Amino acid sequence: LQWDPMITTLPGLYLLSVGVVKPAAWLLGWTGSVVCSVGMLRFINLLFSAGNFYLLYLLLCKIHQKNKAVSGFERILSALTLAVFPTLYFFTFLYYTDPGSVFFTLFSYLMCLYGNHKTSALLGFCGFMFRQTNIVWTVFCAGNVVAEKLNEAWKIELQKKKDEKISSRKGSFSDLTRILQFLVEYLLSPKNLVTLTALTWPYIILVSLFFVFVFINGGIVVGDRSSHEACLHFPQLFYFLSFTVFFSLPHLLTPTKIRKFLLSLRKHPVQYSVVTVVSLFLIWKFTYVHKYLLADNRHYTFYVWRKVFQRHELVKYLLVPFYVFAGWSFADTLKSKSIFWILMYFVCLLAVTVPQKLLEFRYFILPFLIYRLNIPFLSLYRQLLELAFYVLVNAVTFYLFLNRTFQWENSDEVQRFMW
Repeated sequence: LQWDPMITTLPGLYLLSVGVVKPAAWLLGWTGSVVCSVGMLRFINLLFSAGNFYLLYLLLCKIHQKNKAVSGFERILSALTLAVFPTLYFFTFLYYTDPGSVFFTLFSYLMCLYGNHKTSALLGFCGFMFRQTNIVWTVFCAGNVVAEKLNEAWKIELQKKKDEKISSRKGSFSDLTRILQFLVEYLLSPKNLVTLTALTWPYIILVSLFFVFVFINGGIVVGDRSSHEACLHFPQLFYFLSFTVFFSLPHLLTPTKIRKFLLSLRKHPVQYSVVTVVSLFLIWKFTYVHKYLLADNRHYTFYVWRKVFQRHELVKYLLVPFYVFAGWSFADTLKSKSIFWILMYFVCLLAVTVPQKLLEFRYFILPFLIYRLNIPFLSLYRQLLELAFYVLVNAVTFYLFLNRTFQWENSDEVQRFMW
């Protein structure tokens, strides 16, 4: 019944906690001190964590159902690896919104893939109640439906023209131009729009309600808005790509990948030059540094910023070649998806990262998980390597959190290192 103005998310986690703990307290005769204890509230996130593991497994089975070469053990191993993904796993043991936010978003995505769009939209609403930016993943679910229909229509278009040189998956710049032209023509057709609306109406209703909420609330943030101002922070995309490369090292940073990238660089020097120039411009004009990033020395981002980006003014520009490689490698692993799915995912990725002024690794959890779920399986050896890497990072993080405590000058409270 109380609200701290520093809380900026809707009360989804708190409502669900009451819904779980109150009936349990009534049945078991617990006292108030037990019902609202720190341990009991954190237990809610442990339930979400178990649910996330199962949902990740079901999603891997559904997305890769055509790949018969992947064994059941490999699917379970991959689901376990993603369930202990360090940035998410750490917050399982604290009373944060992340495990619940991930649970409802993944559940919504699973229902979308099974064609249960009303259920998917309802679960999307639950995800929105945990974190407002999850509305982007509701749009993503609707986009999945649209991308599927577009892909079907594109294949028919190819058959009509009998032009096998154009692929719906990869191709030259002229192929991409033709695909974009087809996309515009398809979406301008009233008949097609009616069909798509009939398929995605539950998501349309939810997104419409979101805009009503934003209008009434006067913005997307509740509580302290001064620290959560939206802006065009394009370098957030580069930070996300770097984050993804770091946590997908067995997938993205292999000698084969590097050779393939250098070959691509030699083949398309003009395109890469344009991308580099645009990246430099975006870093120059759109880099923002949030006051929390500079002041809060509990978080890893504080040290990343101080040890890397504050070394010299030129460091942020010198990292552009790495960002270009990260972007190419990221896109290369998604080439098994249709071009329409990739476009839709990229739009959602921009929408969920770019408006954020604060560099915060927790904001990257959902886009990373959805990316990882959709890339092809690696060999068993590389999967085990990835799991070992995650376990090591978790062990170091928990060690620092539990044993390397410190105090601020103006506070008696114990401070801890965390994501």
